[in-house]
Amino acid sequence: QVQLAESGGASVQAGGSLRLSCAVSGSVYRYYCMAWFRQVVGKEREEVATIDAAGTASYADSVKGRFIISQDNTNYTLSLQMNSLKPEDTGMYYCAAASGAFRCVPGLRYGSWGQGTQVTVSS
Repeated sequence: QVQLAESGGASVQAGGSLRLSCAVSGSVYRYYCMAWFRQVVGKEREEVATIDAAGTASYADSVKGRFIISQDNTNYTLSLQMNSLKPEDTGMYYCAAASGAFRCVPGLRYGSWGQGTQVTVSS
């Protein structure tokens, strides 16, 4: 079992930056896919960025060039650096883990989720 705990959410103005963190604890897996999702009330959850154990990252088109996902395997932390924030980036951001996954692929089932951290971007 993997436990995830997000932090770093806040209210910022458009054009600003935020860094979200996800503390990872519990079982350690050689292979995995970690991801950041976001959700706005009334809309479907959106996959924002993923990274696998090899460090291969991918991004939704809506955040490419603005967000950077990274992992610190020493401190077991997943991060999401968000730059040039836009009002449409507003939402609850969740950290998720698919333990044992060789790669991050579309439709991957994530078995572990954090409680979420709120990001609000005002214009």
